[in-house]
Amino acid sequence: MSANRSLLILPGDGIGPEVMAQVGRVIDWMERRRGVRFEVTEDLVGGAAIDKHGTPLHDDTMAAAQEVDAVLLGAVGGPKWDELPFEQKPERGLLRLRKEMDLFANLRPALCFDALVEASTLKPEIVSGLDIMIVRELTGGVYFGEPRGVETLPDGQERGINTQVYTTSEIERVAAVAFELARKRQNRVTSCEKANVMESGVLWRRVVQKLHDADFADVELSHMYADNAAMQLVRNPKQFDVIVTDNLFGDILSDEAAMLTGSLGMLPSASLGAADATGRRKALFEPVHGSAPDIAGKRVANPLATILSFAMALRYSFDLGEEADLMEAAVQKVLATGMRTADIMQAGKAKVSTDVMGDSLLMEMDKLDG
Repeated sequence: MSANRSLLILPGDGIGPEVMAQVGRVIDWMERRRGVRFEVTEDLVGGAAIDKHGTPLHDDTMAAAQEVDAVLLGAVGGPKWDELPFEQKPERGLLRLRKEMDLFANLRPALCFDALVEASTLKPEIVSGLDIMIVRELTGGVYFGEPRGVETLPDGQERGINTQVYTTSEIERVAAVAFELARKRQNRVTSCEKANVMESGVLWRRVVQKLHDADFADVELSHMYADNAAMQLVRNPKQFDVIVTDNLFGDILSDEAAMLTGSLGMLPSASLGAADATGRRKALFEPVHGSAPDIAGKRVANPLATILSFAMALRYSFDLGEEADLMEAAVQKVLATGMRTADIMQAGKAKVSTDVMGDSLLMEMDKLDG
């Protein structure tokens, strides 16, 4: 059981430490029951790092993130730090991790668990069996483009500026990730942009099509304007398999797709970098939900999104697909027994705490492991 799998845990703020504690229990279970051991280190990010170091991400933490096999992050932010200047806010720690690790591909699965079909705001027949993967470009586009800022005009008005910009290589590499994922799913990719009104969208569509024709002709490819994709996600979401899109549209579409499933508290994500010569990718895994400061410390938060993020780490960073499958099956089993945290509570179900949800998950993992 040599520890040749390195994992940096950054619990962060709000409910982050509470839900991450349940992941720690799963890690202990993996070593005890499966003989899978991780070399785990823990550090600060976001508001917690600001309070101790005066910065949302210390340079030493950034250096550690560059060296490990995977980073697992809880959540960042909260009203305590709302008045800080933009460049010093807790969220800048997360953005720095993504940027400096060059984590260009954000994988956001939208999976509707059978037991939670009724929790969705859409009709059961629309969301039952839903399984979408959204691949969002994460390090380019309008969030990072230059010039940017707020300037004062000669007449005294202010003007805010952000620049949408993409290069051929930035588009190619994220599209390749989407095509490769599709080959392991239903073999369909929908590429979303606004080529009808944006030059960056024209380039996006052209580059994706060219890459497809050259290297991924076996994958079915369609193009869709992002606003139409937003409408289609609530009209007929099961038409999609893999959606690939830019940073801005991916931010919006992935949150919309997440709510089809009933709760942000259930959904994980992965952010991946380019593969090196050995096939290793730098990677960061985190739940889709935020820090939820209003319930922090009450032990009522749903830990399943963070636990499922760790399952994604097992699959994409550690080549432990069997263990990931076991964890995901255990989540299905727990939900089927009627266990619910407040965010996914339904009539006639058992409302449980963060810790009890963790207890229940480990019990189901024990059963599945024989």
